[in-house]
Amino acid sequence: MSIELKVPAVGESITEVVVGDWLKAEGDAVHLDEPIVVLETDKATMEVPSPVEGRLGKIVKAAGAKAVIGDVLAILEEGAAATESTAPAVAAKASAKPAPAAPAAPSPAAAPSPAAPVPAPAADPTRVMPAARIEMDRTGVPLSAVTATGPGGRVLKEDVVRAATAMEHPVPAAATSTDPRDEVVPMTLMRRRIAERLVMAQQQAALLTTFNEIDLSVFMDLRKRVQEAFVARHGVKLGLMSMFVKAAVDALQRIPQVNAEIRGDAIVYHHYYDIGVAVGGGRGLVVPVLRDADRMSLSAIEKAIADFGKRAQANRLELRELLGGTFTISNGGVYGSLMSTPIVNPPQSGVLGMHAIQDRPVARDGQVVIRPMMYVALTYDHRVVDGREAVTFLKRIKEVLEDPARLILEV
Repeated sequence: MSIELKVPAVGESITEVVVGDWLKAEGDAVHLDEPIVVLETDKATMEVPSPVEGRLGKIVKAAGAKAVIGDVLAILEEGAAATESTAPAVAAKASAKPAPAAPAAPSPAAAPSPAAPVPAPAADPTRVMPAARIEMDRTGVPLSAVTATGPGGRVLKEDVVRAATAMEHPVPAAATSTDPRDEVVPMTLMRRRIAERLVMAQQQAALLTTFNEIDLSVFMDLRKRVQEAFVARHGVKLGLMSMFVKAAVDALQRIPQVNAEIRGDAIVYHHYYDIGVAVGGGRGLVVPVLRDADRMSLSAIEKAIADFGKRAQANRLELRELLGGTFTISNGGVYGSLMSTPIVNPPQSGVLGMHAIQDRPVARDGQVVIRPMMYVALTYDHRVVDGREAVTFLKRIKEVLEDPARLILEV
């Protein structure tokens, strides 16, 4: 019995996907709930499992193809006999394919010319990475002209670029630039979505940013004293981000406007604290969410953030981890940013920006001393949050980081 494998509903507001790696080849055995293909959205990647036991009959959407919710990706044959090849065997198939035949000789006695080029092995169409597929569509380079250099015989974007350069293939007029030194690269789904949301935030919200600075001497001394015991107990280092998450939750509880959003003509106040933490991923900035951060310990927050960062680099974050969130924290300091104005993540009403720590001279008790200082910024939607609340919120962040005991004593 033939079963259609379709693009599933992958989340609110997501209508378009790009087909990534096929984990099975046509004719391969598939088992119930076994991942068959990877889909790339503007937020994350996800694996589509098989709904039946059988084999993969026909791939309808090749790697790199665009699709919308409900599109047929492949035809599965339920209960049908299948070959025993598995995902690793796909690469083996590619390497086992014979090279294209050499051109026919002019006569039976003619020997091949020593100067004749050796044709490159044909790339396997099932191993073309999405970025490479897009580049092929843009430049018009045929797959037969591309030599795969990626692991497992994968065709990478740079392979296509090299082939296009070697062929001196012209770029389509729609994507040309007036300067031949320019490189025209189509935006990925994720980059397009980021751009859309940033513009949306600027156009639909009344954004304003307020600043403060924090003396981190007390926290850094505390961390130095307890770090060894903290690692021994929890298996993870005590970082700055977990303390900022806890400080943000405390401030949100005191200033609920910053934890609210506008829906139509109403303001929705969230009485839970799902904190988004911006991390750099393999395809751009992503914001996985710490659910119920008010119930998490410092060690749990540190472990979760470390896991988010690792999986973001490998593009292995799950879509559900990126949805929702009532407030966001972005740490530009890890890249060396001294000061910036972060943009809110709609429909949220606030985002906290952390920055680089610098030893700076400050006045304390009539003396000039050197202290580790950090500028912090709160960008907020002025439709929901007034200036007084914004300043008070940021002041509370400052108080908690400069005297962490306030969290324990609730003062």
